[in-house]
Amino acid sequence: MARFVLAIDQGTTGSTVALMDARGKLRASINVEFPQLYPQPGWVEHRPADIWASVGKALRAIQRKKICKPGEIVAIGITNQRETSLLWDRQSGEPLNNAIVWQCRRTTDFCESLRSAGHERTVKRLSGLVLDPYFSASKYRWLLNNTPGISRLLKNGRVAAGTIDSFLIWQLTGGQVHATDVSNASRTSLMNLKSADWDAQLLDLFQVPRDILPQIVPSSGVLGHTRGVPGLPDGIPISGVAGDQQAALFGQACFGVGDAKCTFGTGSFILMNTGSERLLSESGLLTTVAWQLGEKARPVYALEGGAFVCGAAVQWLRDGLHMIKAAPAIEPLARQVPDHGGVEFVPALTGLGAPHWAPDARGTLTGLTRGTQRGHIARATLDAMALQNADILHAMEGDLGKRMKPLRVDGGAAANDLLMQIQADVLGRRLIRPAVIETTVAGACYLAGLGVGLWESTAQVKKIWRAQREFKVELSAAARRKRHASWNDALRRTLLQT
Repeated sequence: MARFVLAIDQGTTGSTVALMDARGKLRASINVEFPQLYPQPGWVEHRPADIWASVGKALRAIQRKKICKPGEIVAIGITNQRETSLLWDRQSGEPLNNAIVWQCRRTTDFCESLRSAGHERTVKRLSGLVLDPYFSASKYRWLLNNTPGISRLLKNGRVAAGTIDSFLIWQLTGGQVHATDVSNASRTSLMNLKSADWDAQLLDLFQVPRDILPQIVPSSGVLGHTRGVPGLPDGIPISGVAGDQQAALFGQACFGVGDAKCTFGTGSFILMNTGSERLLSESGLLTTVAWQLGEKARPVYALEGGAFVCGAAVQWLRDGLHMIKAAPAIEPLARQVPDHGGVEFVPALTGLGAPHWAPDARGTLTGLTRGTQRGHIARATLDAMALQNADILHAMEGDLGKRMKPLRVDGGAAANDLLMQIQADVLGRRLIRPAVIETTVAGACYLAGLGVGLWESTAQVKKIWRAQREFKVELSAAARRKRHASWNDALRRTLLQT
């Protein structure tokens, strides 16, 4: 009998369901989008019912392809938008409010109050994260303080809280399992990195009751079985769970210390495997759990840095400035000029992330002359996407104390050959683009397959992984230093405005 792993990749704008066979080949993938809600400036929400409906629609679409019989699905893997948080009723299963999305900034004032009171060092030491509304803890607090009837439900033990992986596990198991994996838990600001359990001091600081939170489980291993899911038989093991960026790291087979990946999406997300060592960054980066393979295994940790605006900068050129008609058009436009022509674009359109953490920073476009063309601005945009990633990766090398291995790349913008060459040049490291570009899906499949013994080890998974193309460094060290000096000057100008 053929054996398949089904992956659910629940993202910020849509849900993807995919099938991978036992040889590691992705056989089908369906994405279904759902609405984004913006009730106030800076607020972003999702309706949980829309999320679950999008998963169901994608499941039905995959089944119509008839790649396999339902009984040939031996495991389910889940990967998800990470910090997005919600509450639901344990008794009815109904959501108690809209989910607060990771992008939402509504808890900025509360986080600032904790920072002013001197709590940031404690939060960083225990959780590995900075004090920022990005993470789940302050979102849970806001929901607990602003959901009608919550006091009665809390008193009766009916409130369940979770990130999106927990909500999907609850739905897939018919309400039998309330769990989250250790990688997602590490993004809440409530988990102690050393113990891999909820931390009493952090729970008290953010005013979140422990009993509403899910059980923390490994990223690979059977944690529950399907029950009452339309179109799926009962009893399929759910055996792999990881946050989307950790799943991408796993899907890129970054199993060794110093292995790193960069996902080029709306923002860019960079993770570097640090093994069993919990490195607390001195460079404004985050410490996170990458994965845990089974109850007896030790967690694997990673350093993480993210740029809030990556592909979104191209979208802004398309939708805001109407400079291009479609995102792929930026590559031929940028190729019209030999370089950026002195133009610098710092894409702080929603603030600056790691390693600066300047939420009030705003974008700057400098170096314009009468000779500036659209191609220079397009090239400066690609340069900026690569340079901000290089800043993060160089900070990671400093924290790790060793030179990184070649960088593995994925995400939609990784298909842009010019951008990939620029990234290799400004970073001064080789880039490797995989044959399977859907690395979050691949990571969820690998974790789930390992969890049921479809694959025996990460060594076997590594044999499945294939490279599609390498990008070698073509820029001299002197030219690289000059390029970074111009970029750093533009960064200083941007930060002076905050």
